[in-house]
Amino acid sequence: MNYVETGSFVGRAWSADANGPIVIKVTKAGVFDVTSKAVPTVRDLLEQDSPAQWLKDQTGTHLGSAADLLQGKIAGLKILAPCDLQAIKACGVTFAQSMIERVIEERAGGDLSAANAIRQKIAQHIQDEVKSIKPGSPEAMKLKEFFIQEGLWSQYLEVGIGPDAEVFTKSQTLSSVGHLDEIGLHPCSTWNNPEPEVVLAVDSKGRVKGATLGNDVNLRDVEGRSALLLGKAKDNNASCSIGPFIRIFDDSYSLDDVRNAQVDLLVEGEDGFVMSGKSSMKEISRDPLELVQQTIGGHHQYPDGFMLFMGTLFAPIEDRDVAGQGFTHKLGDVVVISNPELGSLKNTVRLSTQCKPWEFGISHLMRNLAGRDLI
Repeated sequence: MNYVETGSFVGRAWSADANGPIVIKVTKAGVFDVTSKAVPTVRDLLEQDSPAQWLKDQTGTHLGSAADLLQGKIAGLKILAPCDLQAIKACGVTFAQSMIERVIEERAGGDLSAANAIRQKIAQHIQDEVKSIKPGSPEAMKLKEFFIQEGLWSQYLEVGIGPDAEVFTKSQTLSSVGHLDEIGLHPCSTWNNPEPEVVLAVDSKGRVKGATLGNDVNLRDVEGRSALLLGKAKDNNASCSIGPFIRIFDDSYSLDDVRNAQVDLLVEGEDGFVMSGKSSMKEISRDPLELVQQTIGGHHQYPDGFMLFMGTLFAPIEDRDVAGQGFTHKLGDVVVISNPELGSLKNTVRLSTQCKPWEFGISHLMRNLAGRDLI
């Protein structure tokens, strides 16, 4: 919990007393309800010119300790994903290793049993060539021509080393789950994995106001069958986890800290299986600000801002059960995504059909806030 001692953190929680979501400030002194007419939502906080100063100026109502909230031990209070009205966007194929795995998925047609042989055939060749290439550069375009001639070109290489980043809608506004919630896999999937990522909090003017952690749950077999199935592979009930809090940029934390961040992943199964991994933002192929600029601008506006998953270096290939079959989730897996400066995001894997249905949408939030005289 040392990370909350110096930083500026904002989050959301469901309050039984308020019968609705509240905006919370999280400090070493505890968790405070700072919901007001000025800031009824996290979106409104992030629209402030200086969200960190606004948080600092708020006394709020003390609700308990941060440690107790993160363990689900504050009666009448449940931690939620720290975003609300923001769009939920994501960037894919922003790391060389994940780009290679997407190519393998495509070549395997979503067949897990075929992936290992394809990986051995093409992965090293592609990896050696693309690791140091700047996307969109003349060198990248020359490499594209080479791959086409060699019969190795892929739509994933296009967005990996081409001028245009892959930016897609990961989930719907207010549908993200938070720390301690269950995360969902579509029942049709038999090859899937977690994707540990840093998520930027961006306001309506395209200003990055802070960062948090996210799990961009991925169905490798579905996307591998066709990239046109990306929506089905990515956007399902409880398939997007964000949290635990947004760390607001201030004197203690900035975009440079994001650029240098390492995200750790731990998966522990009920079968005793344990897998760990790391994703270093230093190896991302496009700068975070470039990804933001490709998302928002004259070509596309987000009046309530957006949360932006920036991709992951981690693509698990470690065998879980059968040699050569690689990794896939099992129900009951506990996934922990962590970073020393952003905290830990913990979720348990279930089927999307088993997770709590998403029933609290934008209309429900507006009526709830109006009923509490906040808007």
